[in-house]
Amino acid sequence: MRIGELAERAGTTPRTLRYYESLGLLPPADRAGNGYRSYGEEHLRMLEQIRTLQEYGFGLEETRPFVECLRAGHAAGDTCAASLAVYRSKLAEIDAWVDRLTSVRAEVAAQLLRAEREAGAAGGDVAAEPLCELTAAHAERHDEGTSTP
Repeated sequence: MRIGELAERAGTTPRTLRYYESLGLLPPADRAGNGYRSYGEEHLRMLEQIRTLQEYGFGLEETRPFVECLRAGHAAGDTCAASLAVYRSKLAEIDAWVDRLTSVRAEVAAQLLRAEREAGAAGGDVAAEPLCELTAAHAERHDEGTSTP
């Protein structure tokens, strides 16, 4: 298939395909007698692997082991040791983000609770109930003598 067809089937652009080729993520296409690039189904599989991983937040360099696994003839790009290592690394990174976001959310909820109570004590126009579930849960724990979010 030609570059335009491959790009369309993969949901990308010919420019992106050329870029991936320049990075070595895609093997060079065969050239037809007229000089046009000719791509096969294996190129499509590699592109689908790259695109899927990118949708999950993987960077282009992180996709390389998966593509190399496919290029080595494996049925799936994630069955090689290097691919598994990238998965593990990405999961650790995601876990760190989740932990940080959970901590920030708890801090913001505590600040909201404090602000709601101060506004209520000052006679401000504040809703009778906390504005979010986490604030309500924090208030219940605080009222029971526990101040940990």
